Amino acid sequence: MSHTIVTNICEGVADCVDACPVACIHPGPSKNTKGTDWYWIDFATCIDCGICLQVCPVEGAIVPEERPSLQETPE
Repeated sequence: MSHTIVTNICEGVADCVDACPVACIHPGPSKNTKGTDWYWIDFATCIDCGICLQVCPVEGAIVPEERPSLQETPE
């Protein structure tokens, strides 16, 4: 099971992008409700390593389970 980036908490810091060993974290196409850039995790590619959780400085921006209702995923 993969992790989830909570779209409306993410602040677009992107530490997770650089740390991800499988490049499954991608930028969102617009701003979130906070007016910041945000990222999303490709659930099919995520290997559940937890590195993104360890490096994210924004409390609550990443949760350790797959929660599609919290993450906007562009088509």
